[in-house]
Amino acid sequence: MAQLTEIPPDAGTAIRGASTRRGDRIFLGLSRGAGILMLCITGGIGLFLAWKAIPSLQADTANFFTEEKWFPDANPSVFGIAALMFGTLMTAAIAMVLAVPVAIGIALFITHYASKRLASGMAFTVDLLAAVPSIIFGLWGLEFLMPHMEGIAEWLNTYFGWIPLFANPQEVYTKSIFVAGVVLAIMILPTISAVTREVFRQVPQGNIEASLALGATRWEMIRMVVFPFGKPGMISAAMLGLGRALGETIAVALILSAVFEINWHITEPGGNTFAANIALKWNEAGPIGLSALIASGFVLFIITLLVNMGARLIVARRREFSGASS
Repeated sequence: MAQLTEIPPDAGTAIRGASTRRGDRIFLGLSRGAGILMLCITGGIGLFLAWKAIPSLQADTANFFTEEKWFPDANPSVFGIAALMFGTLMTAAIAMVLAVPVAIGIALFITHYASKRLASGMAFTVDLLAAVPSIIFGLWGLEFLMPHMEGIAEWLNTYFGWIPLFANPQEVYTKSIFVAGVVLAIMILPTISAVTREVFRQVPQGNIEASLALGATRWEMIRMVVFPFGKPGMISAAMLGLGRALGETIAVALILSAVFEINWHITEPGGNTFAANIALKWNEAGPIGLSALIASGFVLFIITLLVNMGARLIVARRREFSGASS
């Protein structure tokens, strides 16, 4: 009879360890490959846009960054992104000013003031707004919000008309950058609120209880504990919302009048953005016009890429939020 070889008692552990290490190496390789692939895709998109934009930039007889007119298919070709840049940044700024305080307030109420049942219902309702299609927001803004915003715009012109932004010499209050900014604010509010809410939930419970035990009121606890911990997360959430506001297309295209000029009176009709201009001009553009639209899209691509990179850098600066210290 053959002699049986005794198996060491730790052999199973060694085999499982080798298998685990092999699995870790495979998973690490797949994860690294996915990250590299994503960088390659992003870089490829940027190179494609830059390559397609070259013909229009060569044909353009005006300054691409300072010209307000948009006649890329004219002879000679004259176009620029100044008006588009102004409209994009102005509508996004209005949206941020209106949405960020409301979103932070909603996140605070859900995490630190509301009962569990009410907080669950509110969180579901706010998150549900993110699932509404952009065209629905645009139609709602065009048919319902715009007529009801005329009174607010007129009030701003009457009492704050000494500020150029709110002055409206035409006294016409439809299809304005102001209305588009309000619609964008409603659209980005769920994103900012959801991310901020998750940040506030990660505040160490021990810090909250210690603050309350020392006699702090609930607002003092929020100001001294929740806000310092969640500041990077709030900033990154706002920047993520800004990224969506910069790239929104259909809702803005339905509301704004496509006017290629810089008008600091935000309650007057007019204005245009990168995304809305691409959506409206694509079907009617010629070869140079298509290249010009791609060139403007490349600028928007760079802006949104910088916004998202900034958000990631802010999150990475706070080790507690990124999970690196756990």
